[in-house]
Amino acid sequence: MASPRLETFCCPNRDSATEFVVTFQPVLFGALSLCSAAFSFFLTVLQVLPKRKSYRRLGHYPVPRPASSTRILLIISVCDLLGCAGIIMRSSVWLGLPTFTETISVANSTDVWPEVFCVGSAMWIQLFFSASFWWSFCYAVDVFLVVKTSAGISTIVLYHMITWGLAVLLCIEGAAMLYYPSISDCEQGLQHAVPHYVTIYAPMLLVLIANPVFFSRTISAVTSLLKGRQGIYTENERRLANEIKIRFFKIMLVFFICWVPNLINESLLFYLEVQADINDGGFRNIRNAVLITWFIMGILNPMQAFLNTLAFHGWTGFDVDFSLQRRRELAWDSLSTSAPNANSHNPIVGTTLLFQSHVQGAQKNVMGKGEHASDGVSVLSEGNSTMSGAHSSPQKSYQKKKTRAVSGYRRTM
Repeated sequence: MASPRLETFCCPNRDSATEFVVTFQPVLFGALSLCSAAFSFFLTVLQVLPKRKSYRRLGHYPVPRPASSTRILLIISVCDLLGCAGIIMRSSVWLGLPTFTETISVANSTDVWPEVFCVGSAMWIQLFFSASFWWSFCYAVDVFLVVKTSAGISTIVLYHMITWGLAVLLCIEGAAMLYYPSISDCEQGLQHAVPHYVTIYAPMLLVLIANPVFFSRTISAVTSLLKGRQGIYTENERRLANEIKIRFFKIMLVFFICWVPNLINESLLFYLEVQADINDGGFRNIRNAVLITWFIMGILNPMQAFLNTLAFHGWTGFDVDFSLQRRRELAWDSLSTSAPNANSHNPIVGTTLLFQSHVQGAQKNVMGKGEHASDGVSVLSEGNSTMSGAHSSPQKSYQKKKTRAVSGYRRTM
């Protein structure tokens, strides 16, 4: 689980609220966290591995570079996996070596390794989950820029600088302020701990507040682009817009489910921390709520890795392809969809954003004033309806070209 309370626990002179929640049934909590993290880690790896059904059987053609949003989704999954690995390592040590972790609570202990492990594992988990938050924010920004300005793969370098720079900076700054002047003698008081908590929850709140705004504006922009220059909004275009809307809704739903319990738990703990006696009978319901949300966090935080892959790609199955030769020919995001069927319509959009490459491609081939964006989306939105049967008229021939464009795009994802 990712909580600043676990970093505060590394201080022998920790506050009473942290002592209360971290020392309550630590074996049960560690076992639940370990099982949840291991389960999520295994299924996430299974989700992102290449599948045999994704192998291209429709001829030989070069594989284009994946779009920036596709790479961002991969990076988010990697960050989640590394965060889960940290939870697995920490929970395993806490369960397997209870005497090792008990010395953390001993002030002026000569054995520094328990504190080093406590701080190191907590910072590892914080770093990669914070990076996952920053990358989630960059994803929302990127899909918006793709629609509005046709931002491309070149922005990925800027995203790397922003996300990793902020994640590392805030992680180090928060730890330095928390453990000042030393780990064995941390300064007490909310005014000293609050900056540390802000460095952890600031990116989380940014995603919770800003991402829905960017997704909403992206959906509005996509709807306008799908209508095209002729103002026609067909059933296929409406279906495409709904699929994009559902994709964004799933991403935010996963984030809310996994991380809102953290905000509730932290608010309750802060309330207890400012009380003179947290064991007072009048705070019984609050203490129960703290413990309930604490265990919910231990289960749901690691599950973000697996739930994110479901939101991004859907269930990709167990048919893993371990062939190295085939794996080199696959683009990573092909995990989310099989090769298009020539006689049926695939209702699931297996791409990061189905319109992204077509918007970018169309804006490179301007056909006239105000027409380039709508042309790109029309190629995308109408392709599904032309994937069966042969056509002979010029209009149907044009539909065939659009079908090949969409089919080629889907094979790249």
